Amino acid sequence: MAVTRSASTVWTGDLVSGAGETTFETSKIGTFPVTWRARAEAAEGKTSPEELIAAAHATCYSMALSNMLKESGHTADKLATTAEVDFDTSDGARISEIRLTLEATVPGLEDAEFQKLAQAAKEGCPVSAALAAVPSITLDARLA
Repeated sequence: MAVTRSASTVWTGDLVSGAGETTFETSKIGTFPVTWRARAEAAEGKTSPEELIAAAHATCYSMALSNMLKESGHTADKLATTAEVDFDTSDGARISEIRLTLEATVPGLEDAEFQKLAQAAKEGCPVSAALAAVPSITLDARLA
């Protein structure tokens, strides 16, 4: 069974001087302003597609790892995941790199098994799979 989530964006004007608003339709958590400047230069209180991708990736990765930990007999006290998404305009506009950083507290888990599970979650996360065209997705995973 597929579950659908939706968001929408209304944009006015051209790329550089125009602006838009992105709305989270399913959750109703809000409407957020977007501009080219916020995407390619300074955020100035606005969001961007890359920030939204970062949020999705950090969340999906944490969920995937929590499930893999459970399947291996462990429960995390805490998984603190950050995703940084680089938007590069030097050679066309593209996402050039994503860096996942994880600090985890998992009682009774040895580092070797943790690293194996952390990497497997990166590979198995549906958002990672959707972002497979990104040239570099790295993971720095540490037990606290």
